[in-house]
Amino acid sequence: MLRKLKWDPCVWHREQETDLFINEYFACKDRKTLLIAGAGFDPRATAFCQRLSSVASNARAYLIQEERPDPISALIERADNNIIEFKKLIPDFTLEKVDIFDKDNAVIGGRNIVKAISQQSLDGLSDVVIDISAMSIGISFPLVRYLIERISKASLPINLHLLVMPNAKLDESIIPIAGDTVGCVHGFRGKWALDESANSAKLWLPQLAFGRRQALQRIYDFVAPDDTCPILPFPSTRPRLGDELGEHYLTELESTWEVDPRNVIYAAEDDPLDLYRTVLRIDDMRRPVFEDFGGSQLVLSPTGSKILALGALMAALERELPVVYLEAIGYEYKASGAVTTQQNTLDAKFSHIWLVGDAYSSC
Repeated sequence: MLRKLKWDPCVWHREQETDLFINEYFACKDRKTLLIAGAGFDPRATAFCQRLSSVASNARAYLIQEERPDPISALIERADNNIIEFKKLIPDFTLEKVDIFDKDNAVIGGRNIVKAISQQSLDGLSDVVIDISAMSIGISFPLVRYLIERISKASLPINLHLLVMPNAKLDESIIPIAGDTVGCVHGFRGKWALDESANSAKLWLPQLAFGRRQALQRIYDFVAPDDTCPILPFPSTRPRLGDELGEHYLTELESTWEVDPRNVIYAAEDDPLDLYRTVLRIDDMRRPVFEDFGGSQLVLSPTGSKILALGALMAALERELPVVYLEAIGYEYKASGAVTTQQNTLDAKFSHIWLVGDAYSSC
């Protein structure tokens, strides 16, 4: 039996719809907005801040700079330029430097950001906007979870929004350097490693993307799934992208992971709710089948586009699904024509999800 979904209906916008929403909603003088954004090298870092500052009269920013060992000097320069741009756009800001790794290379970024944001006052705010465009999964997922729980427990009258500037070409141009430690994202263990799920049938749902073969293989070895359902973008802005990814991962699909072609999941590249609903539908269908045989456990690995990662995030939040991830020890950026300067991001298109708040007060 399919259960009622938490975010169905869900208030979300894309491209021109997002522009209209931003211009009408955040221009209201009663809005007191906190923007939380990544302050790294990603060319998208300041894009939404530019848009918000052009319409909002009462906004402040909380900027997160992810600190990894031995960063490339060119990326440091890009990050510094982004911070300078942030200062011009929203002078009232806090810059939080977050260590992603401990001295022994343990992944601590998720715990660190939760600890840091817990010290920030939310008093008087009407809206919190989290722009995940320039954040890693290891930072954005714990951050979103913490704020949802904090707003809910304290019954704060705050609207929580998620923003992302989707750009598949740019995602492909940012290549993470895989680390050594695979594990669950902070706050997203679900029932992973609990005795009650020791005999559960594990279904791994990895999001396929170029430049992630090494990371995905390490995650596969860690998860040791009984079955694998890879996620491919379709439809997408590049009609053959799904086919190209299938060819790129042909060895894994046919030999290592032994994927039945019928088990491939196709999710709309520009619609996070498509993947969100698909994951929960699979969860609902598997539960009665495996309930007498140790149960079913879905394991998510959002290693591709930011927009699909939102769908995985929402599904994981709703069903307490484990999210297994390999944190990058660094990045390489191969600049292309996708987005090359901060200035031309004013013409960028955004996707917006209203996650918590007034939109659902009557539901």
